[in-house]
Amino acid sequence: MAGCGGGGEDDNKSSPSASTSKNSGSKPSAQKGQSETPLAELKGTDGLLLQITSAQRDSGGFLTVNGTVKNDGAKSAVIPPQTSGDETEVIAHGPSLGGATIVDSKGKKRYYTLRDTEGRPLTTTGLGNLEAGQTLPVFMQFPAPPTSTTEVSLQVPTFSSGTIKISG
Repeated sequence: MAGCGGGGEDDNKSSPSASTSKNSGSKPSAQKGQSETPLAELKGTDGLLLQITSAQRDSGGFLTVNGTVKNDGAKSAVIPPQTSGDETEVIAHGPSLGGATIVDSKGKKRYYTLRDTEGRPLTTTGLGNLEAGQTLPVFMQFPAPPTSTTEVSLQVPTFSSGTIKISG
């Protein structure tokens, strides 16, 4: 479900990513991740919590990370603009999770969120305010690390980092 909800909020250019996320969300491993303990919990500012429910490698060479952003605080919180990354596309395409990266410590590589041909990040976009207790399904898509890599560190600006296990 996280991939389905996150993909539905993207614009038309991100639709191929959204369908990839939907496919990933329907696989048993993603469903297990959603019903059990999250793969990782990254704490942010103002009570924001990013819970990662799946990290699925697909045959196209992509890694789709699904989860939810939750406002665990007592009042409304804004998803910080830093999560979009430090780029000019933020102005044109709005707030997103485009600043997220994954780090393969064994391979000594950092992977940035994928972009479409117009520079839009292949992530959930249109992020803004979350009321207390509100959750928002999100996704991020990266180039997949080598199949020998089974764990990566997920880093999202203004959130703590966390290690996630890759399935598929």
